[in-house]
Amino acid sequence: MNKLTGFSIEHPKLTIFLILLLTLIFATQFPKVKTDTDPKNMLPASSEVRVYNDQVEKTFNLHKDMIVVGIVKEQGIFDPSTLEKIERITDKILKLQGVVLEDVTSFTTADNVVAEGNNLTVQPLLTKIPETEKEMESFKKSLYDNPIWLGRLISKDGKTTAIYVPLEPGANGKKIAEKIKKIISQEKGEEKYYIAGDPVARDTFGAEMFKQMALFSPLAGLIMMVALFLMFANLPLVFSIMGVAMMSIVWSMGLLIGLGFPVHIMSSMIPVFLMAISTDSIHIFNEFYFRFNEVKDKKKAVIDTINTVGAPVRYTALATAVGFGVLAIGGIIPVRVFGLFVAFGTVVIRFMSFTFIPAVMMLVKEEKLLKVSSRDSLEKGASVWLGKLGRFATAKPKILLGIGFILLVLAIAGISRIKVNNNMVKWFKEKSEIRQADKIMNENLGGTSLGYLVAQTNTPEGMKEPENLKYLEGVQKDLEKVEVVGKTTGLTDLIKRMHRVINQDKPEFEKIPEDRKVIAQYLFMFGMATKPSTLDNLVDYPYQQANLMVQLKTWDAQAMQKVIDRVDDYQKSFPNGNLKFKPAGIAYFNLVWNNEVLFDMVKVFILALILVYLILSFNFRSFKWGLLSYFPLIFTIVLIYGVVGFIGKDFDMPISVLSTLSLGMAVDFAIHFIQRFKQRYETEKDLQKALIWTVERPGKGILRNALLFSLAFSVMIFASLTPYSTVGIFIASLMMISAFLTLIYLPAFIVLFRRFLITELKTEAQNGSINSP
Repeated sequence: MNKLTGFSIEHPKLTIFLILLLTLIFATQFPKVKTDTDPKNMLPASSEVRVYNDQVEKTFNLHKDMIVVGIVKEQGIFDPSTLEKIERITDKILKLQGVVLEDVTSFTTADNVVAEGNNLTVQPLLTKIPETEKEMESFKKSLYDNPIWLGRLISKDGKTTAIYVPLEPGANGKKIAEKIKKIISQEKGEEKYYIAGDPVARDTFGAEMFKQMALFSPLAGLIMMVALFLMFANLPLVFSIMGVAMMSIVWSMGLLIGLGFPVHIMSSMIPVFLMAISTDSIHIFNEFYFRFNEVKDKKKAVIDTINTVGAPVRYTALATAVGFGVLAIGGIIPVRVFGLFVAFGTVVIRFMSFTFIPAVMMLVKEEKLLKVSSRDSLEKGASVWLGKLGRFATAKPKILLGIGFILLVLAIAGISRIKVNNNMVKWFKEKSEIRQADKIMNENLGGTSLGYLVAQTNTPEGMKEPENLKYLEGVQKDLEKVEVVGKTTGLTDLIKRMHRVINQDKPEFEKIPEDRKVIAQYLFMFGMATKPSTLDNLVDYPYQQANLMVQLKTWDAQAMQKVIDRVDDYQKSFPNGNLKFKPAGIAYFNLVWNNEVLFDMVKVFILALILVYLILSFNFRSFKWGLLSYFPLIFTIVLIYGVVGFIGKDFDMPISVLSTLSLGMAVDFAIHFIQRFKQRYETEKDLQKALIWTVERPGKGILRNALLFSLAFSVMIFASLTPYSTVGIFIASLMMISAFLTLIYLPAFIVLFRRFLITELKTEAQNGSINSP
């Protein structure tokens, strides 16, 4: 780095030209960008849950993606004009490209089992719009008497219905949803329409993701530019920091795209993270202004600055890169990619800190520097009140320790209340169309989140056995007592319906027949009369497996866990050696993904703790100083998580990932503080004065860094997508609190534990391992 810096100082224009040329090469990859917002791709294609889900979808002819169009009318759905609208809307949806038209389900396409003598006949629920009250009552009865459609196609109060629109593989849910919106906009009346479903949320999120980053990345840059100019009043230096940020983004995203990685929710946030990480270069400018104000020689000031802050800048880069890079060992693919490329971007930023920034400094006119650098002295501005803060910290360490202990106890109490959960629908703001549609559909119908329980028998045709079907019916009835379960649909519902219809539609026959042959006959007749998918969705053709569909009233990952636990409890209470149940579906995937994220982040967090601690200890040549430098960061994380627990915020994917990322970012402050304190103490020999100087001078750089970092992320608080808002609030809070704790608690702790710490400093000084300040 010293050679690179020397070259940059001697050849500033050539250095800038070469870096810009490299940036242009990386930028040529941008037109190749691809996106991926499918949560399934969070886990490898070889993961057990993805393999089994694919197998279940193939076995039962199920569709990966389904849009649900909700229709609500307060006066009731059973009105000729409303039914005509449903018919028109359904007909138009059937003509949309990307829709599996044969499996679209609504009043006009859903199967209804009726008896003609001793035979079963299947016909659409609504063959024609009822014209008389008697016809309407007959249609209404056919719906309410059919357990398959009650709660799925019609709400109990008769005010809500739905059209289920399966999508072809690869179809864009957002685009099809927009076409459906256009269709329903042509209908006038009192009906209200809602569009929900996983593909709508997923693809809408993908589109919004780019809009948000296209808005907030330049906005963050603009705010940083204004703040930097207010701090340094020198446009070339301001543009150099912004240039470092933008070029690191181009290098990282260009490499990511060039290597064929798609942009996911995590990688879409790389620009904002790199923009914020680049603010660590402010320590160079902070020290440069102080140095130039003292020596009045630009070249000497640049060299002295790099010699002084070079070590902490290098180690902060290493700690940050390790904090992000360690994500690569996790099992969540987009998180791996995010971690690696932010780590790469961090290295790029540090490379430019020792090349591009010194080159720019050398091109700035000295008379301009003299004018603005005179503002940076210990007798002016923020350094004055920072000095007061340092004196307070060194004079009242025990009081600060007591306050910290109380806050720690409160934070731990809050952490104990944290709930681990993921819910993709909650990634949208509460008043968004998607959240509102999901809420209405869950309140009135069975639920928009779908899980499967595959009942497996030991022998072929085992699902024709009455005892197995009765057991499956018992599981269904027990599950419907679970609060989060809105509806279950299974083979038992179909067989009971056929048994009732064939016996003059008498309610007492709505049960599982005792004769296996009767069940086999019903299934044969139904299979001959209806479209294949109706039966295929519920049972395989060896009749060895049955699919129990479980509609959940929430996308919370833990909802499916409640279903699994309930089934396990039922099997323990009523053992049955013939049936085994295995979960599947998008709801189960969300649960597995949720657990994988938690396990991964705990594993990665612990490894990051160890690696960053080793880096700190190596940097300070002391395990004691390494441990001390951890305190502000760990205390900050504990405080923030305590608040998360008290306010009831779910511990979801963004927060769990941020806990690891924070290790590589906020620890920078402690590195700069301790490294500069040790340098100062070597010449000052007065503990209190050295600490106060460190709070006043390097502390100003720490404060500037934290402020810029927080400003860069604070714009995301106003994002329409909650993961971005979460990231904005978390990081902005983390940086400001961590900076404050660094400046107040590190001096206090050094004073309290000076006997253990200062002895090592004297040893280092004797060995000559401390650079001059």
